[in-house]
Amino acid sequence: MTDRFRVAKGLALKIEELGLPPADVLRHAGLPSGLFDQEKIVVTTEELFVLYRGISEASHDPGIGLKIGSEDRIERYNPTAMAAISARTFRDALERLGRYKQLTCPEEIRVSDRGQESRVQFKWLLAKETEPPLLTDVCFAWVVSIARRGTGGLINPKRIELRAAKGDRKMYEAHFGCPTSFGARQNTMVFSKTDLDRPFLTHNADLYAMVAPQLEAELSQALASREIGEQVKGVVKQQLAGRRPGIKDVARELNLSSRTLQRRLTELGTTFQQLIQESRRELARHYLLHSSLELNETAYLLGYEDAHSFFRAFHDWEGSPPGEWRMRHGGRAQVAKA
Repeated sequence: MTDRFRVAKGLALKIEELGLPPADVLRHAGLPSGLFDQEKIVVTTEELFVLYRGISEASHDPGIGLKIGSEDRIERYNPTAMAAISARTFRDALERLGRYKQLTCPEEIRVSDRGQESRVQFKWLLAKETEPPLLTDVCFAWVVSIARRGTGGLINPKRIELRAAKGDRKMYEAHFGCPTSFGARQNTMVFSKTDLDRPFLTHNADLYAMVAPQLEAELSQALASREIGEQVKGVVKQQLAGRRPGIKDVARELNLSSRTLQRRLTELGTTFQQLIQESRRELARHYLLHSSLELNETAYLLGYEDAHSFFRAFHDWEGSPPGEWRMRHGGRAQVAKA
């Protein structure tokens, strides 16, 4: 499973409308200043968490996550949201949300029934740390927004359980219309089981028939791309130390011809060079965070001819030099002299 996924370009517009300049968010997050200008915004789970922490730090509004997750303007719904509101029931909508979330992130929506209650949780499959509370607010508000849109406002959770030790209870209870508790083992929305089977007034089979083929095609392509892309990156990471593997080297390890591998990568909208760069970036972050390697040694292990080439590449990726990035993110070593 790849840990690279898209961020909706509408996020920058949304936070700006809420009075929060995107540039301030990126500065607080320590992310590249041009992130929101990219045609296709792609981040890792770690970077997504950093981004939402940046929103939290840049904003003085404790309810900004709830506002980001609540979208009343249906013309701003993305295809996944359109698929959800056109579902037959709230339970069907949750299944569609979970299925098509694979297009944007390694996250799973888990629904479990216990007696007369249904528990809804978001699980970040590749996360090495707990998700930021603000991101939980966004996800929970988004699901409830879909439920209310579909049923004409008839659904509220029975209760909200949050891992955060404390928070603005009145704010949460006013937004979700239910009791809220803190210090829970998991972030959970609890609904009445009957509410999950409540029919959607917005059920529209024709609308779903229009958006589903696009979503299914993208999903099939994304899953196939992840499979071959991750295989290539796995081989590249093994072969990088002190050298830069070529497509012939990787194809040989995968029992493919160079031409076949090149064709498959082209069909999936990526290139061997892009995968080399992704591999280097992922390994660079790992080495800086989890090892005491000096920066010269890191550059060598990533296949760079000299440390300066590595420094330039890393600055392009992260918006700061590797030593500065390591200190800001709590890596094991301090800045090493090149």
